[in-house]
Amino acid sequence: MKYAVGIDIGGTNTRVALINESYEIIERIQFLTDVDDPDKTMDKIVETISSFKLDIVGVGMSCPGPLDLIKGKILTTPNLHGKWHDCEISKKLEEKIHIPVYLENDANLAALAESVIGEGKAYDYVQYLTVSTGLGAGLVINKKIFIGAHGFANEVANCCMKHEGPSHGMIYPGGIEAISSGTGIIEQAKKRGLKVEHAGQVNDLAKEGNKVAKEIMQDAKIYLANFIANIQAYTDPEIIILGGSVALKIEGFVEEIEAMVKERVYDVVKPYVKVRKSTLNEDSGLLGAACLVFQSVSH
Repeated sequence: MKYAVGIDIGGTNTRVALINESYEIIERIQFLTDVDDPDKTMDKIVETISSFKLDIVGVGMSCPGPLDLIKGKILTTPNLHGKWHDCEISKKLEEKIHIPVYLENDANLAALAESVIGEGKAYDYVQYLTVSTGLGAGLVINKKIFIGAHGFANEVANCCMKHEGPSHGMIYPGGIEAISSGTGIIEQAKKRGLKVEHAGQVNDLAKEGNKVAKEIMQDAKIYLANFIANIQAYTDPEIIILGGSVALKIEGFVEEIEAMVKERVYDVVKPYVKVRKSTLNEDSGLLGAACLVFQSVSH
């Protein structure tokens, strides 16, 4: 039996998992990410991998981006600072552990997992979107991640959907992440006087009839549906899979989005619109990292 290590470096926590060829997570360890010093985080990663005393054929790793997937480095990220920026992270880790390391965007890895072992395993053209703290995406064609000419394919958070729309952090005003992500929903709600801590509370207020909450949730759904309808038109995927806390925890969200997308495409396209929930949940990125490793070492 061969094993891969999946690593998910987040703005708060880093997760490291040992995964076998059957895509079973054998062991999972989580610790705080040092947001200023990648070397301290990598030392903990190396220590963790060393504790997995098995035949590890490779390491798949996701980091906040944007990333340079060609050179294997972090370009810039709002949640990690200092030495993290322009850090050739996959090269540095590979030098420490002497095992091949493959860097990928977290949404791309989730998309790959969905395509190989999740809701998209029966399809060749799989589009994935995570609607969570942020809004990310990945496209997998014939079980291979499509990264584009420079590695930036499906870096969708900044796609402008609304003129003079809301913004947050580095997101351009009207960017889809600022409208439809959990962070975007919460920030809009707080700016308009609602006392909320997560998107589910905004949705609850909307169901109770709160006018402001209804407007925010309506915009989040409308512009997400518009965006997905655009994707349907551009790439004609067989299935679109939604993951992330907003999509999965708000009851009826995915079903409502599918119905709205069908209203926004040609009649001949409607039968082919298939929007489904992720069934891999928070493990999709780690499992996708293992998928990437096993694909890479088999060639």
